[in-house]
Amino acid sequence: MLFNSWQFLLFFPIVACLYFSLPQRYRWMLLLVASYFFYMCWKPAYLVLIIISTLVDYFASLAMAKTNTSLKRKGYLIFSLCANLGLLFSFKYFNFFNESLRQLMGNFPISYDVPALNVLLPIGISFYTFQTLSYTIEVYRGNQEPERHLGVFALYVSYFPQLVAGPIERPGNLLPQFRTKFDFDYNRVTEGLRLMAWGMFKKVVIADRLALLVDNVYSAPEKFNGAALSIGTIFFAFQIYCDFSGYSDIAIGAAEVLGHRLMKNFDRPYFATSLPEFWKRWHISLSTWFRDYLYIPLGGNRVRVKRLYLNLMVVFLLSGLWHGANWTFAIWGALHGFYYLFGMITREFREKIAEAAGLTKQPGFHRILKGIVTFALVCFAWIFFRADSLSDALVVISRLGTGWSSVFSASGFESLLNSFDVAINDFWLSIGLICLLVVAQIVHGPMRITQVISRRPVFLRWAFYVLIVVLIMNLGIAENIPFIYFQF
Repeated sequence: MLFNSWQFLLFFPIVACLYFSLPQRYRWMLLLVASYFFYMCWKPAYLVLIIISTLVDYFASLAMAKTNTSLKRKGYLIFSLCANLGLLFSFKYFNFFNESLRQLMGNFPISYDVPALNVLLPIGISFYTFQTLSYTIEVYRGNQEPERHLGVFALYVSYFPQLVAGPIERPGNLLPQFRTKFDFDYNRVTEGLRLMAWGMFKKVVIADRLALLVDNVYSAPEKFNGAALSIGTIFFAFQIYCDFSGYSDIAIGAAEVLGHRLMKNFDRPYFATSLPEFWKRWHISLSTWFRDYLYIPLGGNRVRVKRLYLNLMVVFLLSGLWHGANWTFAIWGALHGFYYLFGMITREFREKIAEAAGLTKQPGFHRILKGIVTFALVCFAWIFFRADSLSDALVVISRLGTGWSSVFSASGFESLLNSFDVAINDFWLSIGLICLLVVAQIVHGPMRITQVISRRPVFLRWAFYVLIVVLIMNLGIAENIPFIYFQF
């Protein structure tokens, strides 16, 4: 069931109405049934995997609580890690590593006949696996009391608003909320609905419209020159942001209607002026997960410089592979790791250059310049993320310098627009929507745009509601296009 579907438009109001009608002691049951039904709408059989993860971590955490022996506690933790990561590896990564090994063995006189697994990737497996792992790790560390109510814990693992694409929640935040009674609150409910509408607008009006051009460009990159490929890549940068942050907005808004607070997942990432700042703003629930459960246990920044560099590269490489079982994602992650390390190593040198150039005396201009450079680096990395294969990514990069001279003539620019194979009006509409998004983010700043709207007079609020609905109905792409991060 997609958020951008008529089924969800019926499903969510029914669940919300039943939720507020039931006594508190039955609400967990309703939400668990709704969450399982929500997931089963894709492939019922894969619900078994969620149940296995739930049972493994539930009993492992109880077992950890019953023993004071450090070795046994660690054993239960390892059991949980192996079971969950084993399922993730089997369904998501086995074929990737198996095929890579097959190609490697092809260079040697060694027979390699291990067959591929003929299975579909369970939707959301990377998200709920990391969420349930955070629970067992926190129980092991002594930061979280084990949840003894199996149904409430099962709800934590499968809570439908954020089940398939996050935010990846922590037990200390989400679990206590399932035991709290939330009455119907008009202001909270309307704020959640506003956020859901804004997320839907970003998804079906902006992201799905940008996808029309992006898909044409990246399906056959060899047919396009550098100008067209650059525009396609910039469009993809905004497509993936609006697609993923749109999902997060809908998820956070839906949970807020029910009274639950989910963590913030995006904070205007393209306003970042450095790569470290970008990763503090982009997919925050994942970047903080890797920080807390991988980077810091590896030693974080409390180690020697060479080990620090290694820790960072390991984190970014695994972050890339988390997104998909393909070398393109591994290179995307490694490239961000390289950016990060290069920025650390050259920080003093760059500061001296900026001071010599007088940029430090113009902080506003300097910040804009750093923002442009950061955005360009992020967009270059997006090439590997979006390309269907490593060879396609290399084609895009090899052609980036071509075709620019003709763009500055009227006939050349018209030819460029025609090469996209989309209506000219759709192209200019896409440009306008990107500008609208950027202006809106400048205006509302670090606050939610919905919070800004909520402070306006009633006639302006209703004008915003009507405008959003009209735009979704008239400019939204009617086809139910899945969210990009569903494939992860």
